[in-house]
Amino acid sequence: MQTNFTLTQLANADYRDSEAILRKCVHCGFCTATCPTYVLLGDELDSPRGRIYQIKDMLEKGGPPTEHQVKHVDRCLSCLSCMTTCPSGVNYMHLVDHARAHIEATHARPPDRAIRDLLARVLPNPRLFRLALIAAWFGKPFAGLLPGRLGALLALAPKSVPGPSHSDRAGSHPAVGPRRKRAALLVGCAQQVLAPQINEATIRLLNRQGVEVVVAKGADCCGALTHHMGKTGLSDAAAKKTIDAWIAEMDGEGLDAIIVNTSGCGTTVKDYAYQFREDAEYAPKALRVAAIARDVTEFLAEIGLSAPVIETGQAIAYHSACSMQHGQRIKDPPRHLLRGAGFEVKEIPEAHLCCGSAGTYNMLQPEIAVQLRDRKVRNIESTKAAAIAAGNLGCITQIATGTGLPIVHTVELLDWATGGPKPDALRDSPAFAGPAQAPGAAPRAAE
Repeated sequence: MQTNFTLTQLANADYRDSEAILRKCVHCGFCTATCPTYVLLGDELDSPRGRIYQIKDMLEKGGPPTEHQVKHVDRCLSCLSCMTTCPSGVNYMHLVDHARAHIEATHARPPDRAIRDLLARVLPNPRLFRLALIAAWFGKPFAGLLPGRLGALLALAPKSVPGPSHSDRAGSHPAVGPRRKRAALLVGCAQQVLAPQINEATIRLLNRQGVEVVVAKGADCCGALTHHMGKTGLSDAAAKKTIDAWIAEMDGEGLDAIIVNTSGCGTTVKDYAYQFREDAEYAPKALRVAAIARDVTEFLAEIGLSAPVIETGQAIAYHSACSMQHGQRIKDPPRHLLRGAGFEVKEIPEAHLCCGSAGTYNMLQPEIAVQLRDRKVRNIESTKAAAIAAGNLGCITQIATGTGLPIVHTVELLDWATGGPKPDALRDSPAFAGPAQAPGAAPRAAE
């Protein structure tokens, strides 16, 4: 693709990189076949190729983008399915991130800036998020009466809000038996509020594999949510705090890995070296962090998983989050681990298409998100599986609103199969009848 950036623009690293990305695009259109919004809407402007043209025009001209351009960029899920399809190696992720930062800096966004600012401040802050969810609980019965985004926000609120977990607190969780590895765990922001059982299961599971798990003092949100909203100031500040916390552990007792059990966060953490490439102080730190960042299933596949101690065999529909299969390109490890634990893994039709969660997408683009969720649920239910496993909290929350099938994190199933407690979501399912925990297994809470 021919570009026409000025020399002044090309003096900026973001523009230089965006020009190189744009020049790789050969207009082949392979990306349209796997883009969820194009498949759903059939509009070329809502395809990766169409958005690339609009981003090119927006960046070359500089200044505020048009409402038309903002609408179609906002409709992008950042699922990155186009990147695993593209034969030319176009890094759409970095291009659309630049576009969103440009929009955030130059576009007034009437009237929705207030709601975006609210989400950016509340979701990454566990204390504020917990308070917001408690308030939302009282308004949830009226969700259907509220228009658009307000109704969508309330509809996504859980029926109850768990209290703070021991797994959130800074400190060390020692390995069971001889220590094989030492790893830091990103406890996340929204996840520790909505589903603390995921971090608890991760800690128990890793401890039983001989891994000491550390929750680093001072670690913050990874910055993924705000980064993908174009709010780079907020995302960079959060990421730097977390990088510093992990570097302190690396320079202290040392770390063999940084474990991330939310694949959306993992995609961002693994990209820190690019995110801070122009920052003289943080570039080397970010490179060290990104080099040892691992999805929890990726890490377990590397070190090996202990044999199951209970009989499983249930059919599980494995939903591979977009950030897992397209962002990190991790496909086999979760499936192999589940099969090794005795489960029958069912493949989901149209598995490459997004469920509609995509960070804050289901709150900011609720109509499209619901259509994608319903399509995903139909495909999942067609497998006749007894339950759903996924490696990303956003997907779990989104899919759960559209189906009666229990859905749990992959590590919850692996933890249960190898000696942990049965996940709460499975306790009332006839397919998972039987003892809640293997005799003599570790107690429910990670020690």
